Amino acid sequence: MDQANWTVVTEFYFSDFPHFENSSLLLFIPLLFIYIFIIGGNFLIFFAVHLDTRLHNPMYNFISTFSFLEIWYTTVTIPKMLSNLLSEQKSISFIGCLLQMYFFHSLSVTEGLLLTVMAIDRYVAICNPLRYAIIMTPRLCIQLSTGSCIFGFLILLPEIVWISTLPFCGPNQIHQLFCDFEPVLHLACTDTSMILVEDVIHAVSILTSVSIISFSYLRIILVILRIPSDESRQKAFSTCAAHIAIFLLFFGSVALMHLHFSVTFPSLLDKAIVMMFAVLAPLFNPIIYSLRNKDMKDAIKKIFCSQKMFNASGS
Repeated sequence: MDQANWTVVTEFYFSDFPHFENSSLLLFIPLLFIYIFIIGGNFLIFFAVHLDTRLHNPMYNFISTFSFLEIWYTTVTIPKMLSNLLSEQKSISFIGCLLQMYFFHSLSVTEGLLLTVMAIDRYVAICNPLRYAIIMTPRLCIQLSTGSCIFGFLILLPEIVWISTLPFCGPNQIHQLFCDFEPVLHLACTDTSMILVEDVIHAVSILTSVSIISFSYLRIILVILRIPSDESRQKAFSTCAAHIAIFLLFFGSVALMHLHFSVTFPSLLDKAIVMMFAVLAPLFNPIIYSLRNKDMKDAIKKIFCSQKMFNASGS
């Protein structure tokens, strides 16, 4: 294409969800309730950990940080998806699209790193309990959480900067529910094969995290199986069950996302996979962490009880 005839793209348009083109409200209402539940559930977990002194330990501090990240992770995409469901012109500016891609994937990478840190924390707690307090100091926990955030937000910066320099001159229809690397790069008017370098770096970081987490929980399970007391064994299993469930849910959806980048799926299935990664996985996180954990449930009940007492005293 002659560069003189290029029309610079300043905004993109999203495609509709297949079979729901004329009934967007059927998707809007459940998605709105899911979003409210995700935000409310994660805020409850975050405040429960910080308000209940019994939960002031590394494991729950990591969980509260993960919940805080989940709030922003879903806020990057779902509100825009909700507004698009009610709007005839489902558009986003070029800068808005870049920012959405950057924060969505940066938060995703940060959460993956934090899950790795949480697996290491459980490994030390169960496999080396006598040295746990010496190893997992408050200072180290802060450094690990902060380091995860810094690395997660830095690793994707070169890729976003590079995409911002690409020429977008032709079609501006994104066949997805929000801005993502693969559908956006398809619209660039130049060769984007250089993105493979970044993809390899991301794949290596994901495989490293999965390997560390898998090794940690495999060792944990072997240690737990050697515990003679049934009660102690059950308690140790219940402590790790939520972490393992979140690990499988998170990295399972990540695997599906990467699979759909390399394999062509029907439009409906393609968008369903993205919905699982961006919406359904975050939906189950507060449920797993609150319902599977007695201390967390007690802390959340404490918040509601104190709120009722406050309202009663005020009236």
